[in-house]
Amino acid sequence: MTKKERYEKVLEYFETHSAPDETELIYSSPFELLVSVILSAQCTDKRVNLTTPKLFKDYPTAEAMAEASPETLFSYIRSISYPNNKAKHLAGMARMLAQNYHSKVPSDVETLMTLPGVGRKTANVIASVIYDKPTMAVDTHVFRVSNRIGLTTNAKNPLQSEKQLIKFIPEQLIPKAHHWLILHGRYICLARNPKCDICPIKMYCKYFEKNYLKSNEAEKVF
Repeated sequence: MTKKERYEKVLEYFETHSAPDETELIYSSPFELLVSVILSAQCTDKRVNLTTPKLFKDYPTAEAMAEASPETLFSYIRSISYPNNKAKHLAGMARMLAQNYHSKVPSDVETLMTLPGVGRKTANVIASVIYDKPTMAVDTHVFRVSNRIGLTTNAKNPLQSEKQLIKFIPEQLIPKAHHWLILHGRYICLARNPKCDICPIKMYCKYFEKNYLKSNEAEKVF
C-alpha cells in the first residue's frame, strides 16, 4: 500500500463513518477556547472542563481576566497540571489581548504564537477550530497515531509531523482530520496498549501489519 493509498483509506473511513470532528473542550467563545487549550497542555480535557466553569463565570472576557493577578488565577486552576506557569500565561495572554488586539483572538498562527502560553500546537488549534483554517495541530496523540499508522515517516518532532500531514491531507479535511486523529489516539490507539482488536482502520495500519499480520504469517511457517 502506498502512502497516498493509506491516507485515502484512513480519511475515507473517518469521513464515511461520521467520526467525531469537534474538540471535547467546552467553551462558548474564542477567548474561552484559547484559555482551555492553554490549560489542556499535559492535562486531560476532562479535567480542564471540570475546572473552567468557575473561571469563565468570574472572568468571561480578556478584559476581565487582564485585571486578575496570576496568584488569583492560580486559585481557580490549582487542580490543573503546572498551575503556576499556566496562571502566569493566562494573566499575560489576557493583558496582551486586551491591550494589543482589542480583546479579539487573532486568526493568524504567527500572531497567536506571540501570546504568552501559546505555542504552535495551541495556535493551530485556534486557527483551525475558530477560523476553520487548514492548520494541523500536532499533540502527543496526533504525533503517535500518525507515526504508528504510517501517515508520517521518520517524523522526529511535531513540526515534521505537521508538514507531512498537511502535504497529503486535502485542505478542506485538515480541520476535521486533526480531531479524528486526536480522538482515535485518545480512545483506540493508546500509547501503551493500543486496542488493535477493535480498531476500525487496522487493515491500513503499518503497526498492525508489522506486529500482528506478519507475526501470524511467521507462526504459520513453523
